[in-house]
Amino acid sequence: MTQELTKLQYALLGDIHSSTDDLEAVLKHIVKEAPHATLIGTGDLYECTVSKKNLNGQIYPKVADVIKQPVGFDKHISFPSVYGNQEERILLLTEQSEPLRDSLLQLPEIICIDEASVIHGHQWHPDERTAWLDEHFPEATIIFHGHTHRSSYTQDGKTVELPKDGIVTLLGKRHVINVGAVVESKEWVLFDTEKQTVRFMQVTKG
Repeated sequence: MTQELTKLQYALLGDIHSSTDDLEAVLKHIVKEAPHATLIGTGDLYECTVSKKNLNGQIYPKVADVIKQPVGFDKHISFPSVYGNQEERILLLTEQSEPLRDSLLQLPEIICIDEASVIHGHQWHPDERTAWLDEHFPEATIIFHGHTHRSSYTQDGKTVELPKDGIVTLLGKRHVINVGAVVESKEWVLFDTEKQTVRFMQVTKG
């Protein structure tokens, strides 16, 4: 399932893992730095409390049995997002229909924003990203993802060191942007479709 959106500026954030404090800090930073930007999630909004190694075909009665869901966290998840591996695992471990599970079930794998595509990034092994994208997104020129919790920028297959101001102008044929993680790192990315720039952002102390 693919969802399409069109705006001038997008704030991309993900790998929140149910961290309310980190999410609130990033959302405040977005309001300060890019108040008119449209927010897009890159997945792993929630933290599944059952690890991958403990999957044995079991089914739990309620989503609350397998999710970290701090009080007040849900109200912040009001923006469109793709699903991540955490959401996949939550759905795998539950079957009973309930509002939160139903909303997770509706999350798309891909969101298209103008000429860019947003996907979580768990679909490929980190060492096989280029080959996976070549096979599944041969025409995609700008791809945003997360999953590894490490922000990075790759242009035409080559990793480019991020400048001190965090601003990258999208020159070249293909751009792959890892937006980093909200949890612990408080990172996000601002994509300006008019200027064709990506700015790597991070909430700093003080």
